[in-house]
Amino acid sequence: MRLPNAESRHANSVTFRPATVSRRAFVRAGVSLAASGALRPFGAYANDLRFATNPFTLGVASGYPEPNAIVLWTRLAPEPLVPGGGMPSAPAAVDWEVASDERFAKIVHSGTAYATPDWAHSVHVEATGLEPARDYWYRFTSGGARSAVGRTRTASAAGAPLARFRLAVANCRHYEHGYYAAYRAMAASELDLVVHVGDYIYEQRGITHVRSHDAPECFTLDDYRHRYSLYKLDPDLRAAHAAFPWMFCSDDHEVSNDYAADHPIDGEPPEIFLPRRAAAYQAYYEHLPLPRRMLPRGPWQFTYTQRNFGDLVSLYMLDGRQYRSYQACGSSSLVKPCDELYEPQRTMLGPEQEKWLEGTLGASRARWNVLGQQTLMAHFNQSDEHDVRYWADGWNGYPAARARLIDFLAERRISNPIVLSGDIHAFLVNDLNRRADDPASPIVAAELVATSISSPARPQRDFDRWQLANPNVRLARSDYRGYLAIEANAERLHADLVAVDDVAREDSATHVLAAFDVENGKAGAAR
Repeated sequence: MRLPNAESRHANSVTFRPATVSRRAFVRAGVSLAASGALRPFGAYANDLRFATNPFTLGVASGYPEPNAIVLWTRLAPEPLVPGGGMPSAPAAVDWEVASDERFAKIVHSGTAYATPDWAHSVHVEATGLEPARDYWYRFTSGGARSAVGRTRTASAAGAPLARFRLAVANCRHYEHGYYAAYRAMAASELDLVVHVGDYIYEQRGITHVRSHDAPECFTLDDYRHRYSLYKLDPDLRAAHAAFPWMFCSDDHEVSNDYAADHPIDGEPPEIFLPRRAAAYQAYYEHLPLPRRMLPRGPWQFTYTQRNFGDLVSLYMLDGRQYRSYQACGSSSLVKPCDELYEPQRTMLGPEQEKWLEGTLGASRARWNVLGQQTLMAHFNQSDEHDVRYWADGWNGYPAARARLIDFLAERRISNPIVLSGDIHAFLVNDLNRRADDPASPIVAAELVATSISSPARPQRDFDRWQLANPNVRLARSDYRGYLAIEANAERLHADLVAVDDVAREDSATHVLAAFDVENGKAGAAR
């Protein structure tokens, strides 16, 4: 619940005595954020600030592993659902430590970051000088309080032999529609990485189902900050963040349902929508372990990137929202194909990202090339009649862009391309054919689609009907929430579809609904 009159409550959270800190001292110590607007001529060192309650209510997280570096995150918020988080309107010093053991007997790296009110007192530390392919533990200290301990793992050096790589794929966790038992199961497993492919929050107004946002739709920076805080108060989500490093793609609900570039579905002009997008992008950065290069500049945020994991996996995280063409045929939902849909210049990724992806994929020497992205890529006719209907917000609404990507994968003989997708709130396992609507054409790649963590789906009977009309779809199950657990080795990539028994129960068990393998050198997935 959002609490009023935040300023009157600061005294209950912290005792604050300002100390003079010069701009040069901030820079020399390593400011947590690079924006010059975040720097102030005053601040509070850890020994000048005393918290009466835990300021690390939103937990800790790590992300974007490299062989010698990792991003570490936390946010000071003793009262996370109050505007300002219950913090003074001044910078605060946060000490951080990285150790090679869980008991912190051997600290290998440490420093001080400065959490500023401009960025919700969030901290993004880029810890360097680490060793490849090993576990580390980290923690934060500020104002006499200490955070929970997080575990993370660095990537194997590019090209180094790697026997196996384990990752989970998650997306779409509408807070109101269920609990996060999937994250509890995930946190208890053995993983190297979590890949999140969109809808970390839902911006929509509060309507009680299993639990409630208890707030209106998000439009302002305070709105989005409140929503992220609410989601991150969930203990199972915090546990999954503390257990493994994560990488992210944002989709639509981090900003506004089905938005495309500077165009929301309600038709607001860009000059009205872009300030909202700027607020959403800022809150997204403030609450996730994103590297400094992903710091938003107003309504723009550069998030697509790539990581190598030894000689085994190259992972590409794509942005399918910020640069896309507007949806065709007058709708972002199911449409009957029109001429506009097939215009060759239409793009999902934008020309620059397309060029980057082709160049990076073309240089890959990894056994498995994995694309993490937001929406269903495979051909999927969702007609209720005997004609054709496509979901205009996914790749079926951008067939020329999809054809360019699939043609590139085929013509350049990219090694074992795998597409990881979300958005549709169902498990799907698909063949990506050279000609999307021709299941007899060669299979170029496999697509593994994670169902939602908690968001509801269309009835299973709809997916049963659609699967019959789409021979390239090997499985389609909308009747379970959950995630994908994937393990790759030199010979195969194995995917377990992990389903939650009852999303309305916090303590729900999970089970493996189905399992598929992709063999090295053979496109397509098989049970």
